[in-house]
Amino acid sequence: MLAAMKKEIFLRKDELQNKNLQSLYFGGGTPSILSPDEIKSLIDEVLKYFSFDTNIEITLEANPDDLDKNFLKGLSNSPINRLSIGTQSFFEEDLKLMNRAHTANEAEDSIKRAQDFGFENLSIDLIYGSPTSNLEIWKENLNKTIALEVPHISSYALTVEPKTALENWIAKGKVKSPKEEEQNREFYYLSDFLKDNGFEHYEVSNFAKPGFYSRHNSSYWKYKEYLGIGPSAHSYNGFDVRSWNIANNQQYIKKLHSNLLAKEEEILSQNDQFNEMIMIGLRTIWGVDLNSLKEKFNDRFLEHFQNEIKSKLEEEILIIENNHLKIPEKHWFMADGIASDLFIV
Repeated sequence: MLAAMKKEIFLRKDELQNKNLQSLYFGGGTPSILSPDEIKSLIDEVLKYFSFDTNIEITLEANPDDLDKNFLKGLSNSPINRLSIGTQSFFEEDLKLMNRAHTANEAEDSIKRAQDFGFENLSIDLIYGSPTSNLEIWKENLNKTIALEVPHISSYALTVEPKTALENWIAKGKVKSPKEEEQNREFYYLSDFLKDNGFEHYEVSNFAKPGFYSRHNSSYWKYKEYLGIGPSAHSYNGFDVRSWNIANNQQYIKKLHSNLLAKEEEILSQNDQFNEMIMIGLRTIWGVDLNSLKEKFNDRFLEHFQNEIKSKLEEEILIIENNHLKIPEKHWFMADGIASDLFIV
């Protein structure tokens, strides 16, 4: 796999216009596949063709059970300077429901171990609105997070995906279906609580202490180009082409062994680009830049846009600040629905 990924980096080295990288992200199953030495080897390979910004953010995504002492010791001697830990919850019942391999104790211990090895720039994922939880348990989850001094939190409502064990359990009546009103209540408690504790709510699902915004994810939300390497990785040219690598490891390796890219791509229509700009922008504190909208789209789009936002501006579901269209934070729980009302089909 390592050789295949290095081959892909070489074959795609000219795809990014900006050769000075602001962020590098190791996600998905990387920790269980690659050792710290192999991760360092991949970073060295990237450096053959790209330069790194002096303040580059290099993130490794990992689950708590990946982060044992030996692995963290190896990472501490690598250029990795940020960890994103898939904690999900500090309660056993939540973790069992979500079919997580780690325990509540491992979730907490992995964070402390990472800090012991010098990793201060940490992000954790937390899930709210689980049928095994309630507002009081959610408050305890958040209190635990504050006590652990984690500076970045990504938090999502539990969703029931098709053909999963959770969907089957709900269908059989073994667990209750998540309730939107409970998720709504926990979302706004989350936002208020974290802001009271020094966090900034900068994207619907993301909260950070000052200076700890995810630079990598912020690039996605600002429509910047990115290059994804490895099975299932996605890329975007910053304009109208999105591509993704095939998921099958063996097919991925086989194609690259033959000097062929193992990817597929789609050309984004003007409608797709417009809808994506609206959807992504309205999920952030930055909103949708109206000047950029006017530059990128013709009168047909702009007329549709003006017609659709009129009533929402009157109802203050949308606001305009400094020539940016935004959703007031009190309506953020419904951000995706509000954005979809503005889509053009």
